[in-house]
Amino acid sequence: MKRIPGKILSALTIVLTISFFITVFSASKAGRHTTSCNSLIISILDSADRNFISKNDVTIFMAEYGDYLGQRIDDVNLPRIEKILRSRSAIRSCEAYVTDDGVLHVDVTQRVPVVRFQKGDAGFYADRNGFIFPLQNKFTSMVPIVDGSLPIDLRGGVGGGLETEKEKQWVRQIIGMVTYMEKSRIWNDNISQMTVSDDGNLVLVPREGKERFIFGSPTSAKEKFGRIAEYYEAVAPLQKNYTSVDVRYSGRIICK
Repeated sequence: MKRIPGKILSALTIVLTISFFITVFSASKAGRHTTSCNSLIISILDSADRNFISKNDVTIFMAEYGDYLGQRIDDVNLPRIEKILRSRSAIRSCEAYVTDDGVLHVDVTQRVPVVRFQKGDAGFYADRNGFIFPLQNKFTSMVPIVDGSLPIDLRGGVGGGLETEKEKQWVRQIIGMVTYMEKSRIWNDNISQMTVSDDGNLVLVPREGKERFIFGSPTSAKEKFGRIAEYYEAVAPLQKNYTSVDVRYSGRIICK
């Protein structure tokens, strides 16, 4: 019997292996041409601690796409489905994909609010990036609330950014302030209300006591909260009748 050289045998093995995978791939591709979308699986990836968006909500949102059940899986317009869902302001991101068994998968990630703005009857959340989105009927997030004469037009900010750079900057400053409060834990637990007065100053109301802390602009949070702490340590034990404590100015605490 004539022996086949090892190099030729190896080459034949490689060719046969490639041919096998090409055949499998072709069969799989042919199968996708004939497989129809038969079901939908929705996953809310971050639903453990909040429920802004339900699976039923996602199903309703997808009605804008039209009929996907019965459509060949190769014809399902996945980018369009993702675009439709991302247009919903409470959804931060989503991924749509189909599997060979005819299942359409939609994975959704919700936005995470860090602060709530309330201006009259209009209320909205902002995430850490300053994205504004409406309150949700099914879930209320326990985040700090800023109300009063807000220097932003919330009607123009539904589902996205704000109109002017000045508004965006103020919201970023508020987010920086509430982030500092979160990290400190003390202030997050002890400040019950933040109100913008008619003169534009931010006023903080503690859970206990009758003091109202005039914070001014939502900047220099560390320094201003440091002055509030100094007030509680050095002033309040000696004089408990103050109702207004101004901490806007460096090196000074003005009590009335």
